[in-house]
Amino acid sequence: MALARENDLLLILAKDGKRFIVRLERGQLLHTHRGIIAHDDLIGAPLGQVRQTHLGYPYVALRPSIHDLVMDIKRASQIVYPKEAGYILLKLNVGPGSRVVEGGTGSGALTMALAHAVRPDGRVYTYESREDMCRLAAKNLANVGLADVVEIKQRDIAAGFDERDADAVFLDVRTPWLYLDQAREALSDGGFFGAIVPTANQVSELIDVLGRKEFMDIEVCEILLRSYKPVPTRLRPTDRMVAHTGYLVFARKAESVGEVFPEGADET
Repeated sequence: MALARENDLLLILAKDGKRFIVRLERGQLLHTHRGIIAHDDLIGAPLGQVRQTHLGYPYVALRPSIHDLVMDIKRASQIVYPKEAGYILLKLNVGPGSRVVEGGTGSGALTMALAHAVRPDGRVYTYESREDMCRLAAKNLANVGLADVVEIKQRDIAAGFDERDADAVFLDVRTPWLYLDQAREALSDGGFFGAIVPTANQVSELIDVLGRKEFMDIEVCEILLRSYKPVPTRLRPTDRMVAHTGYLVFARKAESVGEVFPEGADET
């Protein structure tokens, strides 16, 4: 039986679908729109059981998923949403033990997903030029217990990355095509490259330079997510949809692409 412990992060799920992420501390109270929940009532109690606020409204305490934690972080910038993050992890082949370089930490949402994936033996090296964003990302990572596998570096990535032979590099910056030489230098041979940009003209610029910088296996896509109301008798899409948030661009580091795949070769 799984029991909640002091200092655990918990997801409090109310009957009406409201969600709260809390860290359990003795003597603390969670004030909700449906009443008060005492942390002391949860510490040592089984997870997944229906309980009640002081006003008698039901709720359930559960372990939060990485999706829950990413969506709950304090943000000061647009984040990479879970709908993109999962695909990014697969395309970059990120898993336990991976060494990943990230350019553009922002609030740390993708950093969090990367860190969760590379544990326990991997490492995420993330670069951010703004001091305030570095502080925010560090706080967000510490709050969810993932700071131990992340190294945050305050630096303009134009100066290059410290890492070599990294398994993957991902850029979340406005002009990623300006930093492909830096990405190539950090990547291992055949390493995975990815980037996210919001507009089509940025995609065109990036894929043009990727080809000229000897990257191959280039892919461009966007991911749309439409949720449905989980009511068996009237299943239908929800009124709001998380549609375009950014274009994803992926490629692989290669050498002498022009010699292996000469210009004008059949593209079937």
